[in-house]
Amino acid sequence: MALLPTFIRPARAPKRAAPLAATGLPADDEMLLDVPDDLLGPALVAAGGGEHRPAAGLLARTRVRRDWEARDRYVKSLAAFADARPEWFDQWRAAAPRDPDVLLVAAQLAVARAWRSPARAELLREVSPLITAAAQAWDRDPVPWRIALDHARGAGAGHKYFGELWEAAVRRSPHHFGCHVAALRYLAVSWHGSHPECFDFADRAAQDAPADSLVQTLPAIAALVYLTDGCGPEVPRARLDAAADRAIVLSARLGRDDSRAAEVRNGLVYVLSRLDRREDALVQLRMLGPYVTSFPWNRFSEDPLGHFLAVRDDLLRGRPARPWSGHDGPPTLAGH
Repeated sequence: MALLPTFIRPARAPKRAAPLAATGLPADDEMLLDVPDDLLGPALVAAGGGEHRPAAGLLARTRVRRDWEARDRYVKSLAAFADARPEWFDQWRAAAPRDPDVLLVAAQLAVARAWRSPARAELLREVSPLITAAAQAWDRDPVPWRIALDHARGAGAGHKYFGELWEAAVRRSPHHFGCHVAALRYLAVSWHGSHPECFDFADRAAQDAPADSLVQTLPAIAALVYLTDGCGPEVPRARLDAAADRAIVLSARLGRDDSRAAEVRNGLVYVLSRLDRREDALVQLRMLGPYVTSFPWNRFSEDPLGHFLAVRDDLLRGRPARPWSGHDGPPTLAGH
């Protein structure tokens, strides 16, 4: 456990008047933040010991099997680890400098680091060759194009250029979730306050996607962006409810052990609480179990776990959702 302090953190439990056991929910000190799945976990433990080969093998399998959704999640987590332990990644990079997976992690890491800098625009221009190298190393992979979409948003790219990147991304994987989220966030920033465009894009994508695709949650993400933006024309309540309902259907399809389920349900808890759909939010909390994800809570607090616990406490006590506002931040190293 000591090897993974940034990936699994126990909650700091406040004292309560009544035990949580009566609600069927885990206690505060049983909640876990950003727990890696059964494949990523061992790779991170090995990385904690300075060993890169398990991580290399994990990413190689996702590439060969074309498991692009898992590949995207793993790249973000491994880049976050590399940010904290640069010597580990430096050794991996030195051992396989032209490996497609090394190049992909390097591109993700560079974009995230550049975004945090006050000289963001200049640094983002400098890291463009790393994204190009990752895209050329394995042409069928959509994940470098998701990184390119994030990069374009940070660099303030125009719609024509962004559209060209988007077309290249969807040619490789028409329903890749990460690319769709990147495009949605670009729309939210470039057409600030024009939420109907975001919802139109999200609704079209969800209607075209398979029933078990994470793209089914894209309208709910558009709702989350709208609920945290605080500007622009009002979106009809019926459209917000429909977005949440679509994501609820997908949540019901996902098993408790599905690595995709935790982030879907964390997002739903926030959206449903803001829509005052307390009973629906409590259902998602029970399905969630002890698994908290940084997104969406890191949009509101530097302590995402503590913020989740505050929301859960409000729901359990029947208190109205607090009028939090968020920000459209950089592409995170781990999570959306």
